[in-house]
Parts: sequence; structure tokens; C-alpha cells
Amino acid sequence: MTNVNAPTFHRRDILRIAAFNAAAATALTTSPLLFAQSSWPTKPVNVIVPFPAGGGTDAFARPLSAVFSKNTGKQMVIDNRGGAGGTLGASIAAKAAPDGYSYFIGAVHHAIAPSMYPKLDYSIEKDFIPLALIANVPQVLVVNPKKFATEDFKAFIALMRANPGRYNYGSAGGGTSHHLAGELFKLQSKTFITHIPYRGAGPALQDLMAGNIDMMFDGLGSSAQHIKGGRIKALMVSGNKRNPAFPDVPCAAEVGLPDYTVTTWYGLFTPKGTPEEAQTRMLEELKKASAADEFKTAWANNGAEFSSMSPAQFGGFVSAEVKRWAAVVKASGAKLD
Repeated sequence: MTNVNAPTFHRRDILRIAAFNAAAATALTTSPLLFAQSSWPTKPVNVIVPFPAGGGTDAFARPLSAVFSKNTGKQMVIDNRGGAGGTLGASIAAKAAPDGYSYFIGAVHHAIAPSMYPKLDYSIEKDFIPLALIANVPQVLVVNPKKFATEDFKAFIALMRANPGRYNYGSAGGGTSHHLAGELFKLQSKTFITHIPYRGAGPALQDLMAGNIDMMFDGLGSSAQHIKGGRIKALMVSGNKRNPAFPDVPCAAEVGLPDYTVTTWYGLFTPKGTPEEAQTRMLEELKKASAADEFKTAWANNGAEFSSMSPAQFGGFVSAEVKRWAAVVKASGAKLD
């Protein structure tokens, strides 16, 4: 018997119902709830480090990678992409798929870059989501011990002033914190030291230890092990207090440079568009990693601090750093070599 009350479906109604069901299925399979329940990470996580191996960024990226991989059972792959003062790797990272498995360790260099590289094809403030400030270390003035017998900072300054242009300093590249730290030092100490850019802190440190350059303004993260090994000598740490890892090294305020405050910071970013659920899980893993003994030891050995800033606070910090370094670039007249 035919039910006279049953609805009559036309072809267009059937097509609409099919489309609705397909959309509902898609929404269900991509819902935040299911993503959160998918036990992220389900595959290796890629982290671009925009400098060659052996530099300051590596000093924190690799211990973090080891602890993350141990905790999650999935490898954190460190992908070193050096060049152009860290901007090459940043450009590659900005274009990476925002799938929750692409990350980037940016540094103070990337807050300086907008003032030094006017034609960047990415924006550290607009193309990335800031997640966490993972390490903050003071800058340190290190020299080749065979070239400078003195550990007296005043004697060192007197030597620089008596020989303008004779001595040089290496950096991780034009526009990096090493470069601007050197220019700021010259400005405040009234000295002239020639800048020699490299493709990363690692190669510059190798040349410093070999005696091919005279000094560096480096982050403690990459210099610490070489200072302890006697391969290079620390004359001063920036800021107004000594670093606990190197209590015998005077700070800038003690040696007559009260305004010389330069820190090298490293932060974790992800491309804009990365799902919030992946961001949340990564932050949870970072917090878990920071509690591990091997993590704490690596940070302490490098004179570094792990920050508890929220992503929003870290984003504000990055924006403030961009403005701060723009003022330093303008005051020092620093240019790419």
C-alpha cells in the first residue's frame, strides 16, 4: 500500500542531501575533538634551524629534539638551513605546510632582519605563530687566547682604541645578533673593529679557535663548551650581572658599559594556519621536556633560561624586539657587508 503522507523527493533534493551528508562527514573527521584524540604526533615533527650545525641554535634545538623524541616516541627532525643571516631558513619555514608537523626555531636575528634586509619575502610577525621563548642567554665577548694574553678588560679596550681597524670580529652573518652586538659595542666603547660575516656561528667559531679571526660577540649557547675547554677566552658578558655558569667573567656594567645589554634568545614558531590543537599539544610537550633532567642540564651548561611566557606574551616580546633593534641599526649605521 502506498503511503500518501510520505515525502516526495525530486532529483535536486537527493543531490542536496548527498552534499549535506558529505560535508557533515568531512566536518566530523576534521573536528577539533578527533584531532585532539589522534595522539599527536603520529609521525616525525620537522623543525627548521636556520643556521648551520654547531651554532647557538643547535645547542638548544638538539637537546630539545632528544627529549621530545624520547617522550613522544616520534622523532623531532632538525633540518639545518643556513644562509643570509638566518633569513633563508626563515623563508623556507614560512612556506612550509601548516599541518601541525612543521616548526621553526627563530632567534633574535629574526627580529633584527627586517631592518637589515628590506626585501624579505616573509614577515616574522605576520607569517608565523609564536609559540614559546625556549632559551634566553647573554651575549659574551670571546677572543682567541693566543692573540690576547690579557684577561683585563680595560687593557683590552686600550689596545682596541690604540689600533683602530687592526682587529676584527666574526659573526653568524650580516644582520645577526652577533653583528649588531659588535656594532653596538663599538658605538658604546668608542672603538673600531672590522666585521667579518660568516654563514653561521659554527663556522665563525671554528675560525676563531683556529686563530683566523680575533674575536666574536657570541651567545653563550654556542661558546660555553669552548670557553670551558680553554679554546676561546671570555672577557665580558653583557648586562648588569654575572652569569651563574661563568661566575669569574665580569659583566658589562662592571667594566664601564652599563648600557650594553644584549641577549640571544631562541623561540619556537609554526607557520600561520597551523591547527590550534597541534599548537596546544606542542606547548604541552615543551613544558614536559623542560622538566627533564637532561634538558635542565643542557640549559644550565649554556647559561640559559627557559621562559614561561605565554604565546601571546612571546608574540609581544618579538614585536618589541623588532622595534628595539631597528633603533640600534639606525643609531649604529650598521649595514650588510
